[in-house]
Amino acid sequence: MPKVVVTRPLSQARPLAQRLAAAGYETALFPLLEISPLADEGPLKSALQELSRFALVAFVSPNAIDAAFAHVRQWPAEVPIGIMGEGSRRALEAHGIGAANATIISPRDPARTDSETLLQVLDLELLRGRTVLILRGESGRELLADALRAAGIDVLQVAAYRRTAPAFDETRRVQLRQLLADDSAWIITSSEALRFLMQMASELGAAFVARMQHKRLIIPHVRIAETAKALGFSSIVTASSGDDGILAALQSSA
Repeated sequence: MPKVVVTRPLSQARPLAQRLAAAGYETALFPLLEISPLADEGPLKSALQELSRFALVAFVSPNAIDAAFAHVRQWPAEVPIGIMGEGSRRALEAHGIGAANATIISPRDPARTDSETLLQVLDLELLRGRTVLILRGESGRELLADALRAAGIDVLQVAAYRRTAPAFDETRRVQLRQLLADDSAWIITSSEALRFLMQMASELGAAFVARMQHKRLIIPHVRIAETAKALGFSSIVTASSGDDGILAALQSSA
């Protein structure tokens, strides 16, 4: 059984690693993204102070949820919440938000959880002429905002957190060399993170890039899988959204 490398930001990596260990997998943490607060949270706090004026608040990730709820004492029950996948649903539950006290809208297919599939379940006619708040990182895809605006919906898009690559210091270099020498499967949950990983491997040299490209990747989204193929990976297992889907994909591909 290969070692499983969890590459999520550290706060999200630990719970998954614990679950994998309980299922009998040897795990290693190698975070590819660091999540940090914004230098200026003024626009975020301002938007959160007037939640009741929005017809919908869409969170693009669990990180956006955690960043927002650091400033929200009580969610207005009349304001629906849009999320992409099971990770975001669990993040909401951690803040006391669920189907009993909020309207939560998410894609129907756990294998496809993104802006496109969220748009498919939104009532755009009901939202037309009203304002939707999108909470996300400092950068990201514009598809959701652009599609809503094209449907006649006002959009306020606000950054809630920063994503950066961890420093690739000597400790991390040694760890990556060892992980690439091991029989390992890598859980990759972000195209941006995968690109950072390949940059790190390239700093070690072409031989390490080749080793990385031969590793098995467990990926919870077809768009990330497309990025992996473009970067030269061939052993790609696509999982459903959430930890259940990742564990099932690991077990089925063993």
